[in-house]
Amino acid sequence: MLTLPARLLAVPLAAALVVLIPAEAAPGTVPRAAAAAGPLAADLDRILGDARLTGAQVSALVTDPATGEVLYERAPGALMLPASTQKTVTAAAALDLLGPDHRFRTEVLAVGRRTGAVVDGDLVLRGGGDPTLLPADLDALAAEVATAGVTTVNGGLLADATRYDDVPLGPSWAWDDQAAYYSPQISALTLTTDGDYDPGTVRLTVTPGGAAGLPATVRVTPAEAPVRLTGQVETGPADGARTVDVARRPGGNDLVLSGSVPVGAAPGDEWIAVDGPARIAAAVFAAALARHGVTVRGAVAEGPAPDGAAPLAAHDSAPLSALLTPFLKLSNNGIAEHLVKEIGKVRGSAGSWAAGTEQVRAFLQRGGLEAGEARQVDGSGLSRHNLLSARRLTALLAFARRQSWFTPWYDALPVAGDARRMVGGTLTNRLRGTAAEGRVHAKTGSMTGVDALTGYVDTPDGHPLAFAVLVDNFAGTSPRPVIDAFAVRLAEGTAAAPAPAEAPTTRTGPAGTADRHDWENTCFTEARC
Repeated sequence: MLTLPARLLAVPLAAALVVLIPAEAAPGTVPRAAAAAGPLAADLDRILGDARLTGAQVSALVTDPATGEVLYERAPGALMLPASTQKTVTAAAALDLLGPDHRFRTEVLAVGRRTGAVVDGDLVLRGGGDPTLLPADLDALAAEVATAGVTTVNGGLLADATRYDDVPLGPSWAWDDQAAYYSPQISALTLTTDGDYDPGTVRLTVTPGGAAGLPATVRVTPAEAPVRLTGQVETGPADGARTVDVARRPGGNDLVLSGSVPVGAAPGDEWIAVDGPARIAAAVFAAALARHGVTVRGAVAEGPAPDGAAPLAAHDSAPLSALLTPFLKLSNNGIAEHLVKEIGKVRGSAGSWAAGTEQVRAFLQRGGLEAGEARQVDGSGLSRHNLLSARRLTALLAFARRQSWFTPWYDALPVAGDARRMVGGTLTNRLRGTAAEGRVHAKTGSMTGVDALTGYVDTPDGHPLAFAVLVDNFAGTSPRPVIDAFAVRLAEGTAAAPAPAEAPTTRTGPAGTADRHDWENTCFTEARC
């Protein structure tokens, strides 16, 4: 686990109470029925009676989303930590409030008089909240500036991240996760390194030396990022373990290397959340300008673009409907938080968590999912101040099916057992070879002591069911096989069917050994959701 001893930035909780309460059934549907008895209920009771859940809290609900009929329930109104299942709420609100075609725009502006190829003032790189901005996009912006005929900037380069507030971390995010890629600082101007789109990170590629005992080589992407490496990674014996660790010192971007990598091993990557994402992005852009023949005489600084700055270049992100795939399939925390702040900026009073979650609450109220005792304070579910229940999640599942944006939302949910990474997502290595494979479309959620799954399952006759099962406050043995057995039993249909004691074993191993987003499949000991 990547750790960073640093102060925790507190955010008032009063800012964001979000709740889901079941909407009335759509016109023409039958009223909700009492919890169903019979083979399905008996089997699900048996599954949730597994000894691995002893001492834990469980909230579970299965409904027919077309009629509202309850097929199974166990403490469906209990308030639970949702972990990343909360992303279903954030994604639905973003589609409704921003629209599927919403894009994030990054701009380059010129300040002061321009005479021919010379700008007698500053250039401004103004962030528009894009969580998917790549070094290649900054390079294209620099090329556009050069194509516009600018060769010299007598001032400096200003990084403008003022679209959002200056609070970088969410309420109660773990202080010792601040260097972890899944807990990035949230900024309107930020940079990612690849198509997983983890904003506010740099990537370190570690390659073993030619013989045991030699230092490994470490390459930083983007190469121009102003981070400082100290310590080193040793090259170990061929049969040794990979024990690479990278820590970030508080209040800066000093990265401390330690551990070892086996000789002959393939290069491996580590993703590190940086301090001051806007400064990192501006430094990378300054280097891109230089490559394209644009000389900036002054220094890089941070601040808002002054009124009257003239546009020189712009880059638009992919539409929100496309961004949902890496967001939900890979359970991307950074995208979630950018969406909440963008909602606050576009539909509320400010680009902040408080304004954004207030608008999410208003959206749910308008949809008949009234506010009440549950709570949402961020977009990803990373905060332990969040509270939702199985009843509220299944209500959202039913509501979503009646919305114009349902298709991109549903298509972005992970699909059980599908080996294609951007289809199966965090369910790629779960439920393979079972009745649930390919028929469960659901959002995962996990963090220390929490595991959850919510979504849809198609029964053998093609009828969809909505379900949510949340397990909190467990210690020791993972309850994931129990949750998977629950999903398998639903996929077998509502009639009598044999329910396995547990689903097939999923891939195990320390987080980061194969896919840095696979911790939702493997890790139960660290504060990740």
